[in-house]
Amino acid sequence: MMQLILGGARSGKSCLAEHYAQESQLQVTYIATAQAFDAEMQARIAHHQMQRPSHWALIEQPLYLADCLTAIDQPNQLILVDCLTLWMSNLLMHDDTTLQFKECQKLLRVLPNLQSQIILVSNETGLGVIPMGEISRKFVDESGRLHQQLGQIADRVIFCVAGFPMFLKGEKE
Repeated sequence: MMQLILGGARSGKSCLAEHYAQESQLQVTYIATAQAFDAEMQARIAHHQMQRPSHWALIEQPLYLADCLTAIDQPNQLILVDCLTLWMSNLLMHDDTTLQFKECQKLLRVLPNLQSQIILVSNETGLGVIPMGEISRKFVDESGRLHQQLGQIADRVIFCVAGFPMFLKGEKE
């Protein structure tokens, strides 16, 4: 079972993903993609850490998500990845300009073959104004393309608004 949970900032998507992970009764591994480059991001990360159960395994992986998923995959486990848009930012800002394409393709190949249940959390970036800068437009475009491709292979796709989940694909539990 693979779920994709999308929403804007502070839409409730991470809270919903964590709720589903906890309700699963499975061993949970949380993959965090954020990097704490400044005090504001450190505070955001600390807030998320306080929300999670302490017995969940934590892996911090800002770039090589597909390899990480492959390495830890096993039956009777749930892997929660939060979040894909931070991962996308990390890839786009990397010195290797081909890394984003290669890692996204690798992720799309790996996901359908995993034994673990997967919950992917990501920001829906295509609902606002069109960004003025080239890198910002590329970020929105590449995130949107990835979301479309993930939506095709996901068993369930949920969009969160104001803390309310809207089921776009798959059955409500």
